[in-house]
Amino acid sequence: MQRLRSDEKLLPVPPALEQILPGGGLAAGTVYSVSPSLSLLFALLSASSLRGSWCAAVGLPDLGVEAAAAAGIDLERLVLVPDPGSRWVAVVSALAEIVPLIAVHPGALPQDAESARLAARLRDRGCTLLMTSPWPQSEGLISIHDPQWEGLGEGWGILEDRAVTVTAQTRTRPRPQSVRVRLPGRLGVVEQIEQAAPAPIAIDARWAAAG
Repeated sequence: MQRLRSDEKLLPVPPALEQILPGGGLAAGTVYSVSPSLSLLFALLSASSLRGSWCAAVGLPDLGVEAAAAAGIDLERLVLVPDPGSRWVAVVSALAEIVPLIAVHPGALPQDAESARLAARLRDRGCTLLMTSPWPQSEGLISIHDPQWEGLGEGWGILEDRAVTVTAQTRTRPRPQSVRVRLPGRLGVVEQIEQAAPAPIAIDARWAAAG
């Protein structure tokens, strides 16, 4: 495996999430703090994977490869390191040489000097990390909240899909941006939920005539 440093400044995300991120993608060579949700990680990894890029998952022993494939991740270009132990920083630093996007569930946070070396490696190689815990000086926070499953009737039925709100807050766009999506949707991918337009307000003709 060999990878030349990419000059691209952004990594792709699913179309449904583009509107909440500056430039419509993930900034290359940075770290994002992400909710520890496998469905969200799959969604963020899948866009790069669909373009033929390598991806990696470090410290995620519960990751299901069938679910990853259903989300659109190419398993032939997915590197898994389920349990790196205390050497997770060294593992991520090595992978950054060849993999442009890595999802990481870290162990203990490293010392400041080690964090600085890792940040320098990411910038140099243009590798982006999706960290499932708060990270000092992260580029942004991507979180999911307000989940709502669909498909159940009154005590019966089959869970079909889940609606969640995805919110991003970044250095360059500090005001939180949110979108309501199905994650996963009925086809296993992220689907934006179109918000209904507000109903028109009825105005009494007498008030309208009064100006």
